[in-house]
Amino acid sequence: MAGHLADGGYRLTVMDAASAAVDAFVAGNPVAEAAAGPEAFAVVQALILMLPNSATVEEVLERDGVADALPPGCLVIDMSSSEPLRTRALAARLHARGLSMLDAPVSGGVRGAKAGTLSALVGGPQDELARATPLLRAMARTIVPVGEIGSGHAAKALNNLVSAATISITVEALALGESFGISPETMTHVLNSSSGRSNTSENKVSQFMTSGSFDSGFSLRLMSKDVDIAVDLARALSRPAEIADGVARQWRRIAGTAPPQTDHTEMYTLLSEAGSTR
Repeated sequence: MAGHLADGGYRLTVMDAASAAVDAFVAGNPVAEAAAGPEAFAVVQALILMLPNSATVEEVLERDGVADALPPGCLVIDMSSSEPLRTRALAARLHARGLSMLDAPVSGGVRGAKAGTLSALVGGPQDELARATPLLRAMARTIVPVGEIGSGHAAKALNNLVSAATISITVEALALGESFGISPETMTHVLNSSSGRSNTSENKVSQFMTSGSFDSGFSLRLMSKDVDIAVDLARALSRPAEIADGVARQWRRIAGTAPPQTDHTEMYTLLSEAGSTR
């Protein structure tokens, strides 16, 4: 994503916990420089965050002093998968500092990030979205305004809830079919030719699951985290979430026993190993 911004001619100040990744990026992009500390962001017009969760976003901005270094009027764009209500609270604190904020999580995975074909789900004021649109266009093919601040993060969590539920039921159907003598490949063909067709059956089963590659680029723990965000939001809004609760429990259980970098498509094998397809 940063590479697409560099290709678009934007000057970049970059920071990441993986210093080797920063060094490699700066070496290959003359318009980029590494930030030695928070003070390096004192002249930026926009700060784009892509971090694991709300706690990390708040840590970087508030505990590590990045928000203190930003100039008045700077636009903070959180493209992480964060918690919607925490995002709203953070936006209020940033506003008190004279900073603006949008939440703009993305969908499309590693392949979409590399190809520049992501979908950005944006929450926040329309005038700030207009200001951010050229930046977002450099990274995403589709920009979807979804409402007030925090709405982008809510939409992303709900989208991933549906994705996780679809993976769970697809994997269970494949396992049941195989137990009856229908190969996973044949059952996938059935799904894709019938009403059970989904993004999972079309773009994940043969590509990442039955092939054994498990390299979609999105971790199982991050998917579980996003499902939990969706369920927590349902509770905060006093809305029923019967199916979502079950999906969250399943993904949380599997994520709790899997190594941190396990790809989310490995649910194909992990569910069977855990006896979840009974």
